[in-house]
Amino acid sequence: MNLVVDIGNTFIKFAVFEKNEIVFDESFKPDAFTSKVKELFNWNPKIKRAIFSSVGEPNKQYLTILTLFCKVHVLTHRSKVPFKNSYATPQTLGIDRIALATAAYYYNPHKNKLVIDAGTCITFEMVNDFDEYLGGAISPGIEMRYRAMHEQTSALPLLKKEIPIDLIGNTTESSMHSGVMNGVCSELDGIIDQYASRFKDLTVILTGGDAHFLSKRLKNTIFADSKFLLKGLNYLLEYNKH
Repeated sequence: MNLVVDIGNTFIKFAVFEKNEIVFDESFKPDAFTSKVKELFNWNPKIKRAIFSSVGEPNKQYLTILTLFCKVHVLTHRSKVPFKNSYATPQTLGIDRIALATAAYYYNPHKNKLVIDAGTCITFEMVNDFDEYLGGAISPGIEMRYRAMHEQTSALPLLKKEIPIDLIGNTTESSMHSGVMNGVCSELDGIIDQYASRFKDLTVILTGGDAHFLSKRLKNTIFADSKFLLKGLNYLLEYNKH
């Protein structure tokens, strides 16, 4: 059995895989890491290998604790990948983007795939029908847009994300909700249209924390999979086990 450890900007995610199937996953705050690791291995001592993915520098204390229980592969830009990486600066490519591209590669081999991860940032990852990772785009996420309006102005409030009732906002708050949510959806649909015009038979996968907010509001046909990143990390663990 495999363990995926994904250290994000706010939460840590654990996912246990039996072959390619998730049998357990949870998210928690960083201060619970030690206790969660102990609980996990007490519950399932059959976990033999783990992959450690972190948006920042890997936490050495976390790694030390984890290596007490199993073998650990730390994901970096030097890790082996199953696709051809045509990114001009692979050393700067975020490891979350590497994992998403890997999941796309296995999801539909030899086909054109676009992965959209709607999280802290909204990222776009393109893997073509030659199994070549081309790159994509990075855009501010939903909460970042709300926060920017509040922090970069003197009067606009800090709001929690909310689906707007109407296109036309008739209060400051409803206008902000309309601007953020309709703006993001229009952006995604427009970018998907541009990719679809360049890559035939394009499959679009939507994932990330805000995927549920967006999936039913996009006019384009997409496949929503909230576990797509975790699946990509497990594929990478398998690919780098030798």
